[in-house]
Amino acid sequence: IVVGPPGSGKTTYCHGLQQLFTQTKRECAIVNLDPANENIPYKCDIDISTLITLEDAIDAFGLGPNGGMIYCLEYLEKNIDWLLEQLDKIKDKYIIFDCPGQVELYTHNTAIKNIINILEKRDYRVNN
Repeated sequence: IVVGPPGSGKTTYCHGLQQLFTQTKRECAIVNLDPANENIPYKCDIDISTLITLEDAIDAFGLGPNGGMIYCLEYLEKNIDWLLEQLDKIKDKYIIFDCPGQVELYTHNTAIKNIINILEKRDYRVNN
């Protein structure tokens, strides 16, 4: 699980990990959990924006960017079966989660924490 402040290089780090895994012939998959990440340089195996985009949340509910991000992650939590079905397709790979950087998602909201707890209960070894 890759977390950090906005613009700190989380996506770049994930891309670098993917390149390293490719060079060492180890299979990995990247899960993009940032609905605002529009410039993904890596091969994305699972992308939250196929479920919901930040723009959709902002337009539908008149939210600002931070409120939209919170809505998107809460929507993912409510639709966790979608994520679990996608993860089942790549369960034999090393999975890298590229997470959003907005601090509110970790300090004022429990959606990401709840998603991680669900993954742990499904026997995903979560190291962050």
